[in-house]
Amino acid sequence: MIRVIIVEDEEIIRKGIVHSIDWMSVGCVIVAEAQDGKEGLELIKEFKPELVITDIKMPFMSGIDMIKEASALYNFESIILTSYAEFEYAREALSMKVFDYILKPIDEKNFIEIVGKAVDFMEQKRIYHDIYVKSKDKSDMELVDLELYVGGSQDNYYVQKALMQIRDNYFSKISIESIADELGVSASYLSRKFKQETMQTFLDMLNKYRIQKAIELMGKGELRIYEISDQVGFSEYKHFCNVFKKYTNTTPTEFINSQSYIKIKTKA
Repeated sequence: MIRVIIVEDEEIIRKGIVHSIDWMSVGCVIVAEAQDGKEGLELIKEFKPELVITDIKMPFMSGIDMIKEASALYNFESIILTSYAEFEYAREALSMKVFDYILKPIDEKNFIEIVGKAVDFMEQKRIYHDIYVKSKDKSDMELVDLELYVGGSQDNYYVQKALMQIRDNYFSKISIESIADELGVSASYLSRKFKQETMQTFLDMLNKYRIQKAIELMGKGELRIYEISDQVGFSEYKHFCNVFKKYTNTTPTEFINSQSYIKIKTKA
């Protein structure tokens, strides 16, 4: 179960979140609740949660300052609660790579959907961590959450469009050149801007996302490896195997026989 802390200064909202949501249905358990950022920080230190859901503007310490200080000490995902009037604060929080935001007044269906996505994201990170730890050499694989980039800074329109192409068309034959041509800019310009914004090359981001999608398909247990290779955008099976091993330090066949695969197949 994912350990969750709720930090909200309005008691009626905080108690509503704690008691009206079916936390078990999304694989979570509330371990603590706090009425301000300062108390929240102490509870994070004490309980070491995996997910923190927090308001932004609170007495003594804001949710943003609490997340900044706590994330320097521990790894956890965070979801912020905000109103339209506070949305500039929310933009700052998104730039800190919080998982997502939820607008007030809270819609229960939307709330559960976002928490569910956060839980799935954390489960994926655990799987990749298992691969990383079990690798003989450290792998290059890191979980890519394109929504964090796409939903983040809008300063570079072209980079945003390139990221959306990866998200929406990873299974197709796409390249930095084809996207640049579509956008009417040079490939060298787009490549340089992409690396500046994401700290990764376009090809690295595309391949990592494709391998993530391949692992998701492996977890369903419905397709053969060569079929998965084709479905995630690799025209040659051998190339897929080479890329898979580059980023996970294991072959697709070895991965399917590993404990990590058993974990995702059980969840699927």
